[in-house]
Amino acid sequence: MPVTSQLLRGLPRAKLLASGLLPFQQHQSQLGPITNRPPSRWPSRVSQSHQHSRSYQTTSELRSYILTPPQVNSILKANEYSFKVPEFDGKNVSSVMGFESNQLPANAPIEDRRSAATCLQTRGMLLGVFDGHAGCACAQALSERLFYYIAVSLLPHDTLCELEAAVEAGRALSPILQWHKHPNDYFSKEAQTLYFNSLRTYWQELIDLTSPGDVPDTHEALLNAFKRLDNDISLEAQVGDPNAFLNYWVLRVAFSGATACVAHIDGSDLYIANSGDARAVLGVQEEDGSFTAHTLSNDHSAQNEEEVARIRAEHPPSEKKTVIRQDRLLGLLMPLRAFGDVKFKWSIELQKCVLESGPDQLHENEHCKFIPPNYHTPPYLTAEPEITHHKLRPQDRFMVIGSDGLWETLHRQEVVRIVGEYITGVSQRQPLKVGGYKVSLGQMQELLDERKARESSAFEDQNSATHLIRHSVGNNEFGTVDHERLSKMLSLPEELARMYRDDITIIISQFNPHVIGAQRQDGQS
Repeated sequence: MPVTSQLLRGLPRAKLLASGLLPFQQHQSQLGPITNRPPSRWPSRVSQSHQHSRSYQTTSELRSYILTPPQVNSILKANEYSFKVPEFDGKNVSSVMGFESNQLPANAPIEDRRSAATCLQTRGMLLGVFDGHAGCACAQALSERLFYYIAVSLLPHDTLCELEAAVEAGRALSPILQWHKHPNDYFSKEAQTLYFNSLRTYWQELIDLTSPGDVPDTHEALLNAFKRLDNDISLEAQVGDPNAFLNYWVLRVAFSGATACVAHIDGSDLYIANSGDARAVLGVQEEDGSFTAHTLSNDHSAQNEEEVARIRAEHPPSEKKTVIRQDRLLGLLMPLRAFGDVKFKWSIELQKCVLESGPDQLHENEHCKFIPPNYHTPPYLTAEPEITHHKLRPQDRFMVIGSDGLWETLHRQEVVRIVGEYITGVSQRQPLKVGGYKVSLGQMQELLDERKARESSAFEDQNSATHLIRHSVGNNEFGTVDHERLSKMLSLPEELARMYRDDITIIISQFNPHVIGAQRQDGQS
């Protein structure tokens, strides 16, 4: 038996809970009233007593399922994807060498989505993670639509006119995006005509608002794309659709919600547009070979004092104590910016009008049937992104975009260390920590031997995002992957998995330091 297991068997359950080995290792102060489950973005309608009765049974459940290493690998690799930017004449001229992504569900079905695409009419690559709540509909819509709105916003006036002329004449349109999608990444064929018509209306308005020779500003393009798509989601739900399926779909999209963290990379210019609590972090390689984390986005949550102050300033002083309650918007929603979520944006009259005329299925949705408490001066929520710009440097080696399911389990510095060691193949050994437990010299030697054995097989993953998920779910209190823990976490039944962790979605892009260095020199000359 591994010495780690020997050490754990002698510990009381309270100690295991504190160490994160029974249920869910939490590194941020975001836990709701049930302390051994990750917080849901919407409060559960299930009673707390029932939730507790379920959580008390999980220890025996965890012991019931032990997966073999091949089975674990099969689960972890099911949704992995990689893309390498092609080289031209043997020389890669892109600042992005490629990217790798993966997803691990906790919800059934998974509420996270991811997107990656190359802009064909302009330069640049788009990468995005979308974290849904109250269902997956809004995140699904964002994964299909947001990049088109961004790409159109980046087009010059003349190109927009060419697009409109082609549609008017019935000619085939030049592609705007080259998608990089996993076979499991779903596209809604039924909604494509609706989506196209809304996008066309947007570029027609851009034509009217711009002049020949105008060069779009990336910051403004990202800002406008986010705000316009959220507005279109709201408008489509209000107008409805004669097709019964689409009518129900647009309402599902609007009444659910999703956060979005999107990167636009063009040469050495890196822009992050973030709305919600997904996060982008840069991995910077220092002169000694170690990696440090540089955060590129701010979480829009109650832990962000500036964000809380912004929301309170938008509403009367009488609502100061109610607009943010228990670290949630109106006591209900954890992210303080999001797409959809019209329950926090529409007036009470509009909500009732749309629901009364909506399909019967919508009335069965628990998130549509109630008005948030203390709902006096909507809107309380916005999808407007916070945009940051970073000029890439040769030491900026990679970027990690992850949904909050990743950052709840691993600190950003640990994330960067794990990915940096994977990419370089060099392990930056840390002092072995045993968390205050009494360990004999013999047990310490066994721990060191175990760590050495794990390091020899640490790079068996062919995908850096998969490798990071393996650590996120399987790390023990010593900071190393414990196969037994990983196996148990991956074999949890659907009704228990969300009590231990959230959906995890990761995109890791790797940068080309030689190209970035040359671009910086050209810019300075």
